[in-house]
Amino acid sequence: MNQPRLILATRNNHKLGELRQILAPLIPELASDEIHSANALDLPEPVEDATTFAGNALIKARQIAQATGVAAVADDSGICVDVLGGAPGIFSARWSGGHGDDMANLNLLLAQLADVKPEHRRARFTCAAVLVLPDGREFVREGVMEGTLRYEPCGDGGFGYDPIFQPDGYHVTSAELTSDQKNAISHRGRAFSALAPVIKDEVLFDPEV
Repeated sequence: MNQPRLILATRNNHKLGELRQILAPLIPELASDEIHSANALDLPEPVEDATTFAGNALIKARQIAQATGVAAVADDSGICVDVLGGAPGIFSARWSGGHGDDMANLNLLLAQLADVKPEHRRARFTCAAVLVLPDGREFVREGVMEGTLRYEPCGDGGFGYDPIFQPDGYHVTSAELTSDQKNAISHRGRAFSALAPVIKDEVLFDPEV
């Protein structure tokens, strides 16, 4: 296995797979075995106590870059519902109380919106993608996907709130899109499309990295 040139600071296997799919065509110069994940590192789970998506993403990436001396990429994302004042927002992954329980989070959100009319079910996914270098330099890019929320889940793809989120311009949910379709329009796809040129410049073509 090659020495890592980039570490993805996530322990979420769903997100890890999606990030690899997004980055592969954007940075073909970076071999898949040069991209490692936080799963292989014996590091404690960082406390994500920032008040913004970017802040939480930076917490994760800083931990990896400082501990390994390797460039680290992380993201933090969530769903922001207009009628809930932007909630769940940064609490999306633990909206029901436990971290990472997708079904419980989704069901709670559906219950909270049960009586909300279709025209008031506007929402958006937001993603902050960050690159942190061992020398302390940090780069942040953001992406947004606008849409509406369904009353019932539909589709087996994706993860999180994908089964109830219908992107603008589509008649299906994010969970019904193919991976390529979703990555082309998603908040995460857009954020990492913006970050990819920075990764190329700062990681691939920097002789000191």
